[in-house]
Amino acid sequence: MKPNYFFFLILFTMSFLTGMAQVKDNKPSLGKFALAIHGGSGNIDKMKLSVEEQKAYRAVLDSALKVGYEVLKTGGSSLLAVEKVIMVLEDSPLFNAGKGSVLCNDGTIEMDAAIMNGKTLDVGAVAGVRRIKNPISAAKLILSKSKSVFLYGSGAEDFVVQQGMELVDTSYFFTEQRRRQLERVKLEEGGMQLDHDSGDYGKKTNETDEKFGTVGCVALDQAGNLAAGTSTGGLVNKKYHRIGDSPLIGAGTYAENGVCAVSCTGKGEDFIKHVVAYDIASRIKYGHLSLQAAVSQTIQLKLKSSKGRGGCIAIDKNGNIVFNFTTSGMFRGSVDVNGKFHTAIYR
Repeated sequence: MKPNYFFFLILFTMSFLTGMAQVKDNKPSLGKFALAIHGGSGNIDKMKLSVEEQKAYRAVLDSALKVGYEVLKTGGSSLLAVEKVIMVLEDSPLFNAGKGSVLCNDGTIEMDAAIMNGKTLDVGAVAGVRRIKNPISAAKLILSKSKSVFLYGSGAEDFVVQQGMELVDTSYFFTEQRRRQLERVKLEEGGMQLDHDSGDYGKKTNETDEKFGTVGCVALDQAGNLAAGTSTGGLVNKKYHRIGDSPLIGAGTYAENGVCAVSCTGKGEDFIKHVVAYDIASRIKYGHLSLQAAVSQTIQLKLKSSKGRGGCIAIDKNGNIVFNFTTSGMFRGSVDVNGKFHTAIYR
């Protein structure tokens, strides 16, 4: 029997057209830009924030969004926008990153951060740093200037100094609020506090100064490039130089062009075990799910089924934005592709 060349020609043509359609579908809509931020998740309702306190949080979130919006509006890269946005949050004592970092068991501060370029998959990360004012900038410096991708402690500080970055005295990071917070958590032996949890450890307290949270940003720029970054001071009362998910690419931070960018917040151990950030990306990339479906399946099914606590922000190649969390609230905000600003605290 002679082979049916006409039949094979049809199959080849169909395969070629399907492949071309998939390539076209993977391309983002150029010219659009958007970004989303978070300031940590937890049982925020138990903090009983006053109206003035809520305004204070929203003011910082709004300031960060405006900084990122201007970068993207003027044609700046998503990577630069992520860095500049997180720097605003790191400079605020309200959040658990940079200036507002919480205290370890021994009374010191150890900060972690990571940033990822979705266009190149280049990454930079630091952990356990104590004298870097803006850890996210150190992570970006490692991304662009180091042959390594992840540096720790004094080694990371030595590297950024060699690159011209100035260090600050550790006293810059310490606040009386954080000292009181550590004392309360220590009342419960072995206690460690999650972002924005109430202070009900040992003695009951009516104080509502648990105003802290891991910070993060995801962005899409006008060239269609995605980026993600996360920065944190970790858990209150942490020991043994514990490192969470924030600086770990694929766990707390991930970005890939044509797929999505993700920044997570919550109990790091849960996010590390489930490789949450990349799990979301893989559901989109290989399972062809929408951003909303992918995030929901990972956070509300996979993470929640193992009693994991926390949430994430995510953005896809078209600027669609998703917030999702298992706690009662997450400090968050966004600027969508239409230029609309939005901030929120509770569920």
